[in-house]
Amino acid sequence: MLVDSHCHLDRLDLSAHAGSLDAALQAARERGVGHFLCIGVSAENAGAVKALSERYADVDCSVGVHPLDLAPGETPALAWLLRELAHPHVVAIGETGLDYHYEPEAAALQQASFRLHLQASRETGKPVIVHTRAARADTLALLREAALPQAGVLHCFTEDWDMARAALDLGYYISLSGIVTFRNAEALREVARQVPHDRLLVETDSPYLAPIPHRGKPNLPQYVREVAEYVASVRGVAYEQLAEQTTANFKRLFPLARVA
Repeated sequence: MLVDSHCHLDRLDLSAHAGSLDAALQAARERGVGHFLCIGVSAENAGAVKALSERYADVDCSVGVHPLDLAPGETPALAWLLRELAHPHVVAIGETGLDYHYEPEAAALQQASFRLHLQASRETGKPVIVHTRAARADTLALLREAALPQAGVLHCFTEDWDMARAALDLGYYISLSGIVTFRNAEALREVARQVPHDRLLVETDSPYLAPIPHRGKPNLPQYVREVAEYVASVRGVAYEQLAEQTTANFKRLFPLARVA
């Protein structure tokens, strides 16, 4: 069994499945995907991801505010976040983090929001899902400052081995997406080779970043199979072994998830 550890089911382009999310999920199941983690990115979509987790027994969700979804000058309210996290199918916090690639001018606001999510993680014990882009030093500094007792994950990892190793040293997991299949991603393939087997996850981040041979098309949860097969080949292990290990890792990191 395989887990898509990070997907945006409420944002999928379902044209390949006649507009049916049921059909899209069934197509993934038929390719061996047994569980999906649907990710929250804003206060506005928190209700949608929770509703999907209530509709499907193999979907759990997270709640949080993406650094690029922050309202100007406003950080999420801690009371709101803690209230959302009390839902039984919300198994993680985020995605949160820092993105200076698109909004470097919002660095202070993003840092304040990231700290709030990390505080919520400490108070609830739920792991945090971290987005980081062009913000390596500050991301690691805030993770060190938080010193959370439970792990989290750097999702859709795109940095080099030095950052991966620093995050691993802090107890975090590394999740790889379809980017690892891209021609210019050799530094990321080196990360894929070196991440310890018990700290690795795979994801689609669908509808974004479809892996080769689907690059340029809307991404779908069923394509996590291509990601896993590629990572297995890079690591020199059988696909079945990698699927089993990454599923075990997902269960360990997200113990509240309803994974069979």
